[in-house]
Amino acid sequence: MPDSEALPLDQQPDPRNQLNDLSGREWTYALRSVIATRYPTNGPEGYAHGLRRAHPSPKPPQLMAELLRFFSKRGDRVLDPFAGVGGTLLACALEDRRGAGIELSQEYAEIYRDVCAELGLAKQPLIVGDARQPATYAALGDEPFDLILTDPPYALMMARPKTGERKKRGRADATPFTADPADLGNLDYRTFLPALREALALARARLKPRGYLVLFAKDIQPTREHHNMLHADIVAELLTLPDLSFRGYRIWHDMSQNLYPFGYPFTFVANQVHQFILIFRNEPPGTALPNEPETAPAT
Repeated sequence: MPDSEALPLDQQPDPRNQLNDLSGREWTYALRSVIATRYPTNGPEGYAHGLRRAHPSPKPPQLMAELLRFFSKRGDRVLDPFAGVGGTLLACALEDRRGAGIELSQEYAEIYRDVCAELGLAKQPLIVGDARQPATYAALGDEPFDLILTDPPYALMMARPKTGERKKRGRADATPFTADPADLGNLDYRTFLPALREALALARARLKPRGYLVLFAKDIQPTREHHNMLHADIVAELLTLPDLSFRGYRIWHDMSQNLYPFGYPFTFVANQVHQFILIFRNEPPGTALPNEPETAPAT
């Protein structure tokens, strides 16, 4: 990104902008509610996907970089308490942010380091440990974080046998994140929600006032017993934390996923090719900026 002072005035960030380095035009584009992508998985633009695909749900560094550009400035400190194979941390290296991560799996942590070596990117600090244990955070230092950006493992979603295209291709076996009982991805739905709140409460304690917590969530197919709108239940769960406000969501449409005729020819079953990007802000009393709008305008 070029030096902002070398840009025309209409392309420079507003001097009052304490959130990011974007101009008004860039800010407006970043507010679109749907991010539709088809990222390559081969060549330089695949960012070592051949290594990262060992994780059942690796987030593309390009996608995480787009979120970093809106919710942080160059040089800001970014935490990912569920780092996986390092999508957020790779994006931090690409976007001149100071990343730090926590990952339960030693295997995924080693893959992240191999990816950095293959891409020639600086390794960000990555602690192998449980994000629900306060002692895990000790190695991250005392400096607060400007942003938390993470994709937590979802309740039993990856631990279930696969259907649709994967089953058709003979790849129906479950692909849990890990076999560790401490893995949030191995918890049932109702146990998962408070466990996620517990982990994010610890992470949020390291977040600056007015800093954002941004996390991914993918819904599960509904049953007669429950709607399984995981994103809505996560919002309700996290809003039990004091001084945390929900600021809305964006939707990531992964256009690389193939469609499958679920339910044909009998009943409606959606192809879920999107994930929710849930956006919260840390708002202790007295931290709002003067004249800052509290709610979005009606549309």
